[in-house]
Amino acid sequence: MPVAFVRLSRCNLACTWCDTAYTWRFDETHDHRDGVVFDRKANQVALDPKDAADRILGLGQKRLVITGGEPLLQAGALADMLEHLPDISVEIETNGTAKAPARLDVRVDQFNISPKLAHSGNAADLALIPERLDAFATDPRAFFKFVIAEPGDVTEVLELQRRYRFKPGHVFLMPEGTDSATLRSREEWLSQLCVKHGFRMSDRLHIHLYGDTRGT
Repeated sequence: MPVAFVRLSRCNLACTWCDTAYTWRFDETHDHRDGVVFDRKANQVALDPKDAADRILGLGQKRLVITGGEPLLQAGALADMLEHLPDISVEIETNGTAKAPARLDVRVDQFNISPKLAHSGNAADLALIPERLDAFATDPRAFFKFVIAEPGDVTEVLELQRRYRFKPGHVFLMPEGTDSATLRSREEWLSQLCVKHGFRMSDRLHIHLYGDTRGT
C-alpha cells in the first residue's frame, strides 16, 4: 500500500550488509562489505519537526513509515513531529535496542522490530538486549522481522522465539539481498522453512520493481 516514508540518519549498530549505509557510515570506524564511506553533508538534511510534518502532509498519505538508521535515537524530535500529524497512522521500524519514551510511544500504531542476528556483524550484547526484547514481545503492536542470509540463521531465530515467546503470526523472515536474483534464490529455501516453523515471509518488492535505488 502507498505510504509516506521517512528515513532518518544515524544508527547505534553497524550491520556489515546494511543497504542504507549512507545513513551512518561517514567514516571507517565500522566495517561494511562495500567499503564505501559516505559524505555526511551530502547525506544528511536537518529539518525542523514542524517543517518535516508539513512535508509529510503534502504527500497526501494516510499512513507514515519511519525508518533509519535507528529512528529511536531521535525519539524526542519524532514526538514533536508527530504532534503535528494527529490523523496519520504511524509505523516505526527499529532494531529493537532502544525504548520509545511515553510521548512518542502513545502516537505509534505499529512497531516493526528487526533484531540483528550474528551474521550482521554486531555483538549480541549490543544488538539483542533482553529488557527491550521482553518489552516488545509483550506489545501487541510489535512485529518482528529477521534478515536471513542462510538456513542456519533461522536456527538463531528459533532460539530467540523460544526465549522471548514472540506472538504467533508476528514473526517475518526476509531474505538478505539487494538484487532480484539473490532474493529469489534465497526465497526458494526460505519459504519452505517459513512453512515448517510457522513464520511469515517478507519479500523486498521495491528491489524487484526499482532495483537497489534510493527514494523507492
